[in-house]
Amino acid sequence: MRKDVRILLVGEPKVGKTSLIMSLVSEEFPTVVPYRAEEITIPADVTPERVPTHIVDYSEAEQTDEQLFQEISKANVICIVYSVNNKKSIEKVTSHWIPLITENTDKDSRVPLILVGNKSDLVEHSSMETILPIMNQYTEIETCVECSAKNLKNISELFYYAQKAVLHPTGPLYCPEKKDMKPLCVKALTRIFKVSDLDNDGILNDNELNFFQRTCFNTPLEPQALEDVKNVVRKNMMDGVNDNGLTLKGFLFLHTLFIQRGRHETTWTVLRRFGYDDDLELNQDYLFPPLKIPPDCTTELNHNAYLFLQSVFDKHDKDRDCALSPDELKDLFDVFPYMPWGADVNSTVSTNDQGWITYQGYLSQWTLTTYLDVQRCLEYLGYLGYSIIAEQESQAAGITVTRDKKIDLQKKQTQRSVFRCNVFGEIGSGKTGFLQAFLGRNLMWQQMIKEEHRSYYAISTTYVYGQEKYLLLHEVFPDFDYLSDADLACDIVCLVYDISNPYSFEYCAKVFKQYFMDSKTPCMMIAAKSDLPEVKQMYGCSPLEFCRRHKMPPPQSFTCNTAAEPDREIYTKLTTMAMYPHISQADLKSSTFWLRASVGATVFAVLGFAVYRVLLKTR
Repeated sequence: MRKDVRILLVGEPKVGKTSLIMSLVSEEFPTVVPYRAEEITIPADVTPERVPTHIVDYSEAEQTDEQLFQEISKANVICIVYSVNNKKSIEKVTSHWIPLITENTDKDSRVPLILVGNKSDLVEHSSMETILPIMNQYTEIETCVECSAKNLKNISELFYYAQKAVLHPTGPLYCPEKKDMKPLCVKALTRIFKVSDLDNDGILNDNELNFFQRTCFNTPLEPQALEDVKNVVRKNMMDGVNDNGLTLKGFLFLHTLFIQRGRHETTWTVLRRFGYDDDLELNQDYLFPPLKIPPDCTTELNHNAYLFLQSVFDKHDKDRDCALSPDELKDLFDVFPYMPWGADVNSTVSTNDQGWITYQGYLSQWTLTTYLDVQRCLEYLGYLGYSIIAEQESQAAGITVTRDKKIDLQKKQTQRSVFRCNVFGEIGSGKTGFLQAFLGRNLMWQQMIKEEHRSYYAISTTYVYGQEKYLLLHEVFPDFDYLSDADLACDIVCLVYDISNPYSFEYCAKVFKQYFMDSKTPCMMIAAKSDLPEVKQMYGCSPLEFCRRHKMPPPQSFTCNTAAEPDREIYTKLTTMAMYPHISQADLKSSTFWLRASVGATVFAVLGFAVYRVLLKTR
């Protein structure tokens, strides 16, 4: 909402503009009236909307046209004052003042107008018959007020309506000609309904309505008040209430009714609580709350954010198969202005046999977005209504900023849950196969992935010492001369070569010597395509000797050309090395070390899935 309101009073000489302002301030009719009142500011604590309000007078005798034009451009709302006993002043409203204001304001953001009929104490009749056709002709006119500066009649109301026209304008919400809400307003309220429909059954039950009421207005509805609201909807439409809950049609009807009855501040309160600005777009401050990320720190979702995302998944997994079908995924993202996930996501995370994103894959994609582009994650959580449903100050409350990696290295321990592994290798060395195998896909499955759906990332969970961690694999494009800082920044490096290609290892050796030989980043050599006959590598020494010289673990044999899912042990090793970059070479060569690290991985993986099944049943 605006931080202040600027009200400008214009009109013909002698209609009582200055008297209205002076009567408001002094609460009595002035005996001596100057040509023009000085600008006054009403403090926030004495206005109904708790917003500072500036009231500006205009005098033709004291001000030039240029000064008037400047004041018009600065005004948030303009009161055109006429005298109810002076027909000429009424005619000037349409012949002079409205055209003048239109010429001096931006067409895309028309300033709201209030028609003010002053000196009602001098006549017994109303000017409304004359004014109503004018109001119908000009949609920028918010309302008309008849008042008397002498009798103090409707003076406070006049300035309240002016303030309300700025803070709660009718224009963006409602079309008087069609007697219905505008499309943008319907779209915003539809999103609000869907976010508030916590079980996604298409109705707001009493619990959901009470949560909505408390969220927007800080007070629950009494049971009788709830019934009264539903009865109003029942009387006016057939399908507004279903199973004793409010449908989307009923919800939209209620807001139409609020606006038609002049209570559009109710609708505005709801819209602003859910992040909308005066143009019914989601506010940038709402979508992108401040989040400070120091250098060498990463971003992860915290426990509360994962719980929220789990509830969103559960809400849309209607068939309870622990995966999101294309229709279920579309329904989930219906509250977004665009589809955020492309076809490449299915090649980035785990899917079921039908190619649908699983529960684990869904959480993995959110983890990936948070790690790579936290601003986008904040935006996405904003669309889902995280701060409202989770009752947090903003989406930033769902993000953990990890401590500096240097501190982790000094203390020889880390609290991070996500580790990045950059995968290097020549074209054809088997990098893509290595990424896809992490998601449980053998060579036969991989051959069905379309080129345009290919992803350079793969993310899933591994278990190290019984702790669940995310390993993020990133395939680096093999352009040796143009490796960026992002290509080099990671927790562990994976160097992949094809054992059946004699020239494949040379690239890995060059990358290591050029970029990682003197760094503290642990590296692992992957001898890919181990199902094929191994040939001698055309390099100065063998891969095994190279690893020994540079104090790396020996090359790890790997193949994804298997009948069943490829073996995942290598990924546990990579995660362990990323978590403990200080471990000695003796430990890395010890089979008991890897056994200790990977113990419980299978048990925890199965247990995690079983726990989710149990949670679904209890819900």
